[in-house]
Amino acid sequence: MNIVLVAPEIPQNTGNIARTCAATGAHLHLIRPLGFSLADKYLKRAGLDYWNLMRYTVYDTLDAFYRAHPGAVCHYASKKAARSYCDVTYGADDFLVFGRESRGLDEDLLRREYGRCIRIPMRAEARSLNLSNSVAIVLYEALRQQNFPGLLEEGTLTADGVEAWVDYV
Repeated sequence: MNIVLVAPEIPQNTGNIARTCAATGAHLHLIRPLGFSLADKYLKRAGLDYWNLMRYTVYDTLDAFYRAHPGAVCHYASKKAARSYCDVTYGADDFLVFGRESRGLDEDLLRREYGRCIRIPMRAEARSLNLSNSVAIVLYEALRQQNFPGLLEEGTLTADGVEAWVDYV
């Protein structure tokens, strides 16, 4: 899977998304302008020590991204979309595209790609969800549809954890 952030503004959100990409194996694509430096301490702190576990690519423009990925299947997340993210069938190489925190994706792009726009249902009174939460919600639905390829689906307790739990029962 691929996550595309178009002009992200908040380093903590991008750091959290980088961590999600590291945990899932998704490739992160960042489209300039970025509202921060990639050396930003908040970006690094939010991503913790996961940066070495993930792949990311930076593009100067959205057009440069499209040129690098001709024929890419993109799904554009927007509160203005008519279709729920759950009503889409995702492919393993699809691109999930998200806009900037302050105003989302540009209206011209949404009009041009409206058939590929998806939304996360929420109350009418809510302006939006946090960007990193939105990415996680849609990405995990796409991965669920593919049976979580390459991801561990169950955990184990340590011997200490099991013993401590048994003591409380």
